[in-house]
Amino acid sequence: MYGWRLALFVALISLLCMGLESADEKKLVTEVPVVSIKGPIGPAVSKQLTAEINTANQQNNSPIIIITLDTPGGLVSSLRDINQTILASDIPVACLVYPKGARAASAGTYILYACHVAAMAKATTLGAATPVQMGPSPDKINPTKKAEDAQPDNLAPSAMEKKVLNDAIAYIRSLAQLRGRNEEWAELAVTEAATLTAKEALALNVIDLIAASPQQLMTRLDGKVIKLGGEKIILDLKGVVLVNKQPSWQNQFIATITNPNIAYILMIIGIYGLLLEFYSPGIGIAGITGAISLIIALYAFQMLPLSYAGLALLMLGIVLLITESMLPSFGIFGLGGVAAFVVGSIFLFDTPQPQFQVSPVLIASIAFVSILFFVFALGYILRMRNNAVVSGQEAILGANATVIDDFEGQGFVFLNGERWNAISPQKLTQGQIVTIIKIDGLSLIVSKEESKEASNGTHSQ
Repeated sequence: MYGWRLALFVALISLLCMGLESADEKKLVTEVPVVSIKGPIGPAVSKQLTAEINTANQQNNSPIIIITLDTPGGLVSSLRDINQTILASDIPVACLVYPKGARAASAGTYILYACHVAAMAKATTLGAATPVQMGPSPDKINPTKKAEDAQPDNLAPSAMEKKVLNDAIAYIRSLAQLRGRNEEWAELAVTEAATLTAKEALALNVIDLIAASPQQLMTRLDGKVIKLGGEKIILDLKGVVLVNKQPSWQNQFIATITNPNIAYILMIIGIYGLLLEFYSPGIGIAGITGAISLIIALYAFQMLPLSYAGLALLMLGIVLLITESMLPSFGIFGLGGVAAFVVGSIFLFDTPQPQFQVSPVLIASIAFVSILFFVFALGYILRMRNNAVVSGQEAILGANATVIDDFEGQGFVFLNGERWNAISPQKLTQGQIVTIIKIDGLSLIVSKEESKEASNGTHSQ
């Protein structure tokens, strides 16, 4: 009689075991994070990449981390942060220049050298890792000097340029020594901006292999021996699942505001908003918008190579334009303000890389709008503040009123459509125009002696 119950119990146990086996199979599926770098390497890219590598190390459930690379270069500070994270990783990091037509130029070459595995897809390039010159060359400083008069000593790099160049050489050579890659070519990439194709890089031991995609890279790396933390490990990449890691909304927000053009616009909005709130206090929309925009801009500036000299010139230009709107000076302050504003905007970010500079078209547009704003808008606001008061006690004193009924001592007058108590030591007649000379509580003290003068003026009721 208990046979059917026993059969049901056995069936339930079987289903439970099947479920556990299915769950175990899911757990056995190994995920490999894939992080893509596409475009200039800046604060947002650095934060995303370091966060993904640190997360993978904390979870410690991935045999390898893949970085796909397609970049023209980027900021040295962001590059150093990325490489430090790669070098400190307990999980091997493989870098693939991908897809076809991609490049690992400038900072990308340093990242490729720092990774445990360096790979490239066909029709890709790397190199040109020379630090961009930080200042104008001597022949540009003195354009009137003839080329045949130029001496080799005059064209020699400055002490600062030598320091930057030698530091870059030592850095990339140290990475090449760590990973066992071609040191001589690494130095050429810095000193002579040398470049290589994928096939050439493989032949010169600059990269480890060529792979057409991240999937093919995993196939070719399976079973390979690599060095990690002074030890050799064998990669087991059978059945791995590649997971593309998308930037979080925080990284997307940082990427947006650290765009130099966006940061520049936010700063201008912030300054204009605070100025409008200061000159024309209202419900606070301009002030709140300006304060928020300025704080976001300052947050972006501390991530970008900000030039304090450029910022000071920009602020000086704004001050001069404000002065022009308040104290007309036949354009002297205005022209000086525009010049300082434009020069400050050009040198706002201390980097020669175009992707981290403010667009000249945007600077010209903002400068033109600024001229109109300060000369006309603020000028109009200031003129409005100097107009006669049309409300309150100040608007009543000196105004004219009409006597409603004959009275002497205390009576009533008509002012701005309202009936007021009035006091006058003189006898006043109905319809007579009087001048308000004083306010005593809710009563107006009037005088007919000043009414004649008022009637000859422009102010009448």
